[in-house]
Amino acid sequence: MLEPTGNRLLARLPRQELERLVPHLGHVSFALGEVIYESGGRQSYIYFPTSAIISLLYLMENGSSAEMGLAGCEGLVGVALFMGGNTVPNRAVVQSAGDALRMKSEVLQDEFARGGTFQRLLLRYTQALMTQMSQTAVCNRLHTIEQQLCRWLLLSHDRLHTDELVMTQELIANMLGVRREGVTHAAGRLQENGLISYVRGRITILDRRGLEASVCECYKVVKDEYERLLG
Repeated sequence: MLEPTGNRLLARLPRQELERLVPHLGHVSFALGEVIYESGGRQSYIYFPTSAIISLLYLMENGSSAEMGLAGCEGLVGVALFMGGNTVPNRAVVQSAGDALRMKSEVLQDEFARGGTFQRLLLRYTQALMTQMSQTAVCNRLHTIEQQLCRWLLLSHDRLHTDELVMTQELIANMLGVRREGVTHAAGRLQENGLISYVRGRITILDRRGLEASVCECYKVVKDEYERLLG
């Protein structure tokens, strides 16, 4: 039997509920930069990442974008499917290549309608995601690019099983909604301070405590809310 323990939400389900869901879960692998769905499109599956990280982006008419939030092994991608929306308002792009489990929307909706732990976990995760999105908007408006980059690195690091992130500066700039030059300068300062190493699209976290000391309060607000709701 498939053991979906790589996703923290699924791992928190009672055995009976998990066994009912397992036959409906399929494995999928994502490449860096892969688009899972586009804004305005219909979503056929909900995804529970195990090692991939998915970025939720808002796309402007001129083609520019900014990250609203991200999801990894702590959560899911596809909130609209159980919150009553038939289409999604944003784009979902793979920020870090890896794996996920997926479930057809019809199965998800039937299981959600049962109530129980599955429904409660999904609703609590949605509240945590809303906090992350709200705090991201505040951070992007009030804090420096260096602080935003620290927040983004820490949130990503929390969802990975490694200290290394494969990510170009151009993709980071798209996530943060800033110019690439700003990311270059911010990453350079973090590297000079010995907090990260950045070589050919690979970022290695060298000093997590240093990043935590440099980040704004937005990171802790998001992390604390997740811990409060989901433990």
